[in-house]
Amino acid sequence: MTAQKGKDLLLKIHNGSTYETVAGLRSRRIAFNAETVEITDAESAGRWRELLDGAGVKRAAVSGSGIFKDQTSDATVRTSFFNGTILNWQVLIPDFGTVTGPMQVTALEYFGQHNGEVMFDLALESAGQLAFGAV
Repeated sequence: MTAQKGKDLLLKIHNGSTYETVAGLRSRRIAFNAETVEITDAESAGRWRELLDGAGVKRAAVSGSGIFKDQTSDATVRTSFFNGTILNWQVLIPDFGTVTGPMQVTALEYFGQHNGEVMFDLALESAGQLAFGAV
């Protein structure tokens, strides 16, 4: 994979009929985690820990900083945060794929310099099954 433009990583929200871009992220992070379920017992071979295949809880977290596309997208995300609403999000990762599914805004911060634009920090947590679509 060759280097990609950071500006091409986008956040989209499902508006009822299609996914609409709400923000471009200037810095971002997406993390996937899975808990394990240990099933080690007195008869485990060599006293090595054993894990139950496919039994752990999976989760994803998205965080980043950027600029909202417009006032409407800012209002959509802000309202979702204050209402605790779970929306269907899509994260586009250039030349990698898309991660799509229900997520909740768990952190939202605004900041800016006196001679620059207003930016935001955002954190999303998965709230159900996510789907991955390869490019």
